[in-house]
This record gives sequence, C-alpha cells and structure tokens, in this order.
Amino acid sequence: MIRSELIQKIADDNPHLYQRDVERIVNTVFDEITGAMARGDRVELRGFGAFSVKKRDARIGRNPRTGETVNVEEKHVPFFKTGKLLRDRLNGKS
Repeated sequence: MIRSELIQKIADDNPHLYQRDVERIVNTVFDEITGAMARGDRVELRGFGAFSVKKRDARIGRNPRTGETVNVEEKHVPFFKTGKLLRDRLNGKS
C-alpha cells in the first residue's frame, strides 16, 4: 500500500471527512514521525511497532568491483521493530 492508497482507504471508510482533510492528517502523522526520528527520538505506536534511529559506526569497507578498501562514514539509519500485536496477526495468532 502506498500513501495515496492509504489516504483513499481512510477517506472511503470515513465519508464525513473531506479527502483533503484526510490527506492533511496522514501527511501530518508522517511528518511528526519523521521529525521525531530526525531529532533522535523513538516513536512508539502501541500494538503496531516502534520507529527508532540506530547509529552505524564508521568502518572500512571494500569496493566489490575492484577489491579496493574504502572508508565508510558513520551514519544514522531508521529502524522499525514490530509490536507484539502486529507480529501475532502476521503469524495468524489473532
């Protein structure tokens, strides 16, 4: 499912809301999650999962084509850990 499909699904399920309002709500939720992660905060949605940022240390890598060693800089990457409820639903344990 992509963002536009999510917006359409929510708008269809809530006919009392205008699609532009649903779009604004969805964009605000994503912006808040992104902003919190950019600040290094953890975002937890109970039953769904938690978004966090993990730090990857600088390291020496290798160019697979030439075999030459390359310095890989430190970086921060997004990380998602599923919640128990979501994990159970995916495994058919409703």
